[in-house]
Amino acid sequence: MIKKAIVHEWLVNYAGSERVVESFINLWPEADVYTLVDFLDDDLRRIILKGKSSTTSFIQYLPFSRKKHRNYLPLFPTAVERFNISGCDLILSSAHAVAKGVKKNKNQLHICYCHSPMRYAWDQSDYYLKEANLHKGIKGKLASSVINYLRKWDLKSAENVDYFIANSNYISEKIKRIYNRDSITIYPPVDTHFFNLEAVKEDYYLAASRLVPYKRIDLVVEAFSRMPEKKLLVAGSGPEFEKIKSKITSNIKLLGYLPHNELRTYMQKAKAFVFPAEEDFGIIVVEAMACGTPVICFNKGGARETVIPDKTGIFFDEQNAASIISAVNEFESESLSFDGAFIRNHSLNFSREKFEEKILKFVNNKCKEFFK
Repeated sequence: MIKKAIVHEWLVNYAGSERVVESFINLWPEADVYTLVDFLDDDLRRIILKGKSSTTSFIQYLPFSRKKHRNYLPLFPTAVERFNISGCDLILSSAHAVAKGVKKNKNQLHICYCHSPMRYAWDQSDYYLKEANLHKGIKGKLASSVINYLRKWDLKSAENVDYFIANSNYISEKIKRIYNRDSITIYPPVDTHFFNLEAVKEDYYLAASRLVPYKRIDLVVEAFSRMPEKKLLVAGSGPEFEKIKSKITSNIKLLGYLPHNELRTYMQKAKAFVFPAEEDFGIIVVEAMACGTPVICFNKGGARETVIPDKTGIFFDEQNAASIISAVNEFESESLSFDGAFIRNHSLNFSREKFEEKILKFVNNKCKEFFK
């Protein structure tokens, strides 16, 4: 029997990459799980790990790691390389930072499901440094040296991977550009069965996200503050909460964090879901469509692969308030109409069942070739 290891960056919440780990464990419940830190509560442990325990790194025990584990970014490469998985035959990494850097030998097969090449090191490095106020002076020089180290390590660690799977064609192109490696695309799992079609919509728009800078929820708030006749609801929490709260006007309501079932209800009844981020895939966009809710999206990233223009939603071309306003006005024009049932049926192309079927077929085929 092939012994398997699942390697993931960190287990602290339930986002897109954790859903992939969840599916990996659905398919290979006997696999051992390795992660830098694991602070899942009992409910999430039951959902993601099916009650399994994980092997964690030394970062688990460093001060403030529960809330500030990302502050130990320079130590991540060392931490992941210290995992001893020499007794495993198949390594399945779910990677958006360092998970693919786990050490392997020539007798091990490593398949990496790549959510993105390390964002901190590549496309968004300048953005992260600026947001952390590490782009000037001595701190800036130190931070730049860390980024350079991470880039070199990231390129080297890509050599540990036998096969890359990208979560979108958008990421597949990045894998080729940064690592010079080919990959196939298998879209990540969306729990479309959890969402239900709601044909009768109410008179509000919805934006929902972790409130962090690159999600650009501030732009949606700015746009609707200039459209006082239109109602906007914003769901989410995070470090940008107070900044966004300071910008809301009487037609905008900030809901804060919502449990998944409550968020689903708002999604089902929204006239449209507004999504301003450039995401690798954008699971929440597909979740909205699973409710039969059309989406208004930024025309970059994974959304370009999931949204059918004028059928399941519309795009805006610039990441600014004016472009969002123009898109909302276009959405409300008499020239467009959206069929909720069609939108819902389209979302089923990205279901968890389809993901698991494709992943299992790919992994089984590669194992047959490698371990024959």
